[in-house]
Amino acid sequence: MHSLPSLINIGAFQAWRADSSRCLPAALDIARSHGLPHGDPHLFPTGTNLVVALDDRLVLKIFPPLLRHQFVSERISLSQLRGRLGVPIPEIVLEGERDQWPYLVITRLRGIVGTQAWPMLPEDQKERILGRIGETIAEVQRVPVGGLSGVEPRWDQFISRQIEGYRARHERLGLPRKYLDGLEEFLGDAAALIPLEAPPVILTGEYIPENFLLSDATGDWRLSGLIDFGDVFTGWREYDLLGPSAFMTAGMPRRVRSFFQGFGYSPADITPTLTRRLAALLLLHRFSDLNRQICIEGWQQKAGDLFELERLLWPI
Repeated sequence: MHSLPSLINIGAFQAWRADSSRCLPAALDIARSHGLPHGDPHLFPTGTNLVVALDDRLVLKIFPPLLRHQFVSERISLSQLRGRLGVPIPEIVLEGERDQWPYLVITRLRGIVGTQAWPMLPEDQKERILGRIGETIAEVQRVPVGGLSGVEPRWDQFISRQIEGYRARHERLGLPRKYLDGLEEFLGDAAALIPLEAPPVILTGEYIPENFLLSDATGDWRLSGLIDFGDVFTGWREYDLLGPSAFMTAGMPRRVRSFFQGFGYSPADITPTLTRRLAALLLLHRFSDLNRQICIEGWQQKAGDLFELERLLWPI
């Protein structure tokens, strides 16, 4: 039996995962132990955990002990959302643990990952799919939170922690000085707009292209899958509008309107208060890194400060 290693930090895990000669034998041994097919494995190079397609039907997802919380979130989320969405999500086939590494075997969805497919789409289909993404987010948020109510962090604690650390984070990630200089002024008022006591909804925090699958039916692209629920927690619904806003709408008015309309917001709902709150949440997001996430070409030249960046992302 192939043992899984004891790793002291995430960097060590990432190095181990990147070496297929080390990580793949352990994954295939787990598959064999359950009598699962594994003759044509595919190791996915992206993502946080070790993810191996065993064949065209099953995926093995292995979580290091340091990321056990992601296993818990993924397991509860997939169970809670099963059969309740209009877009396919993986189904849990079995779960287990080896050497304190928990794992899930889940169904493999059809489609092309969004990071590959999105650039190929005609503009009208991008607008339509953004509308469908907005609908999907709203569908997820209508599902009762169930067991996810116990998943940490709690929303109010999360926002408090992010406010405490936002400046150090953005300095470390190299946010240009013209934006750093305006952080306190911008967030001083905007953070107060974020509801802390509203009824919580299910949040993935990552409605981004690499977590969508798209399928092409004779030139007509559609949203065919939603994957990766390891960072799910609960909180204020608009937090999940940030991924598409940063990675996909590109500040284009028709895309923005289609996305918001799918989510259920009318033009009257898209107010300066809404966009200021979204900009604050963007800066406070747990994975916020504006330099690498905003998909508007030349945005640092177009936006002289954070207020202009807000208007660039969400033109109203």
